[in-house]
Amino acid sequence: MFNKLLLRFMFDINKVNIMKTVILSAILLGYISYGVAQNGEINIIQDANITRLLEVYKISNSKSNFYTIQVGFGSYSKAEELKQQVDIDFPDLKAKIIFDSPTYRVQIGQFKSKLDAERKFKEVRIKYPESLLLKPEKTTK
Repeated sequence: MFNKLLLRFMFDINKVNIMKTVILSAILLGYISYGVAQNGEINIIQDANITRLLEVYKISNSKSNFYTIQVGFGSYSKAEELKQQVDIDFPDLKAKIIFDSPTYRVQIGQFKSKLDAERKFKEVRIKYPESLLLKPEKTTK
């Protein structure tokens, strides 16, 4: 009888251990699933005018739509000096340095019409005789 009681006691302990293992495994699995399976969604609400303005900005500043005047070219230091001088001589025109391998080019102005570009080109050429009038690049849109 003692053997039966001991056997039954050990069987009950095994059932308790198995139940504890199953419950802890279920809790752990649930915790891991919750921690790993987090999905998020981000919604950015932006005014439609911002997108439209960016497109207008890209189009208006595209060099393919404008005539420009190239004042000179050379090393970066020479281009910086030339740009500073051009900013002094022609403050109404926007001057910029563009890298076109292997040199830096100083260009001024953005002219929609060829007539406006040629008028300003004549004026610029007096001060900078090596300047060139650059046509807009053709695009395949």
